[in-house]
Amino acid sequence: MTAFLKMHGLGNDFVVFDARGRGLALDAASAKALADRRFGVGCDQVIVIREGRNGADAVMRIYNADGGEVESCGNATRCVARLLMEETDRDGVVIDTPGGLLACADAGGGNVTVDMGAPKFGWRDIPLARELDTNHFEIEGLDAAAVNVGNPHCVLFRSADGIETLGPKIETHPLFPARTNVEFATVTDRTHLRMRVWERGAGITSACGTGACAAAVAAHRRGLTERKVEVKLDGGPLVIEWRESDGHVLMTGPATLAFKGEVDLKDYAS
Repeated sequence: MTAFLKMHGLGNDFVVFDARGRGLALDAASAKALADRRFGVGCDQVIVIREGRNGADAVMRIYNADGGEVESCGNATRCVARLLMEETDRDGVVIDTPGGLLACADAGGGNVTVDMGAPKFGWRDIPLARELDTNHFEIEGLDAAAVNVGNPHCVLFRSADGIETLGPKIETHPLFPARTNVEFATVTDRTHLRMRVWERGAGITSACGTGACAAAVAAHRRGLTERKVEVKLDGGPLVIEWRESDGHVLMTGPATLAFKGEVDLKDYAS
């Protein structure tokens, strides 16, 4: 049997395996089976923690519910950071992800702050299939902005009406060769956004940390909000600051342990 933790950040939930010091027989097919909410443990993403490298305290690998491995997950980063800080009795750790090194710090009250680094706006960086103005472009007849916050995002400044059909259509649009997360954001005032998300490979989730970062950055880039905002998601609020001094995006929010369990991974082998 293999131990796991069920954790979540504002309801965006994860099955977390600690593979440091031992092998773990997990691939895309078994991750998809584990994520199934009827026949598996059930989660939005499967997270694997491995030994640190490149000066990081640990490496984090992320599998979406469809089994695909992705670059970054803000809510999962907070959860893994909480585990590492509790384990080492430190108030800061660095996590190595495919999207880059992420510095994390205890923000008090059960909250964790993650330095997500500087967002990217170049069409090749997102990536897009062709050159265009990533601050304003049209997709499916809608005004959109594109941002990379360790992974690709398409931000729509509109209500989430039609998210069930628009989300998957834009996720797989030919403009996004690596597919994309899709944010539906409305501006409440200069310091507050309301956002719902269609996550690449997972569908509608109650929260998306990188999506909240992307929406906040896109809103400020258009002059709609201040650099620091509260983004209200289905699962609750995240505080996002696009720091002026170095252009880095800081994300602050909770990381919650739901329960501990064990699973026989042979039951989920492909």
